[in-house]
Amino acid sequence: QVQLVESGGGLVQPGGSLRLSCAASGNIFSIYSMGWYRQAPGKGREWVARISAGGTTNYAQSVKGRFTISRGNAKNTMYLQMNGLRPEDTALYYCNATLGDYSEVWGQGTLVTVSS
Repeated sequence: QVQLVESGGGLVQPGGSLRLSCAASGNIFSIYSMGWYRQAPGKGREWVARISAGGTTNYAQSVKGRFTISRGNAKNTMYLQMNGLRPEDTALYYCNATLGDYSEVWGQGTLVTVSS
């Protein structure tokens, strides 16, 4: 079993930066890939970025060039560096892991608010 805990959310002004972290625990060797999703108020959950076990990264068009996904050396931590934040980036950000059996695990979310 895998557990995910996000941290790093907060209030930031437009144009500012934040770095989100996701710490995985449990059977981390069963993780195939990890990613970030977000859900803005009144909207559905949206995919943001993904990183494979081999380090291949993919981004939603809305964040490409502004956000960077990465994993720590111990492979049990994932990050999302967010630069050039915009009010439309305001959302609850979720960490996601896809396991080797294609099941998915979700964190509880961390809130990012972009406002002046």
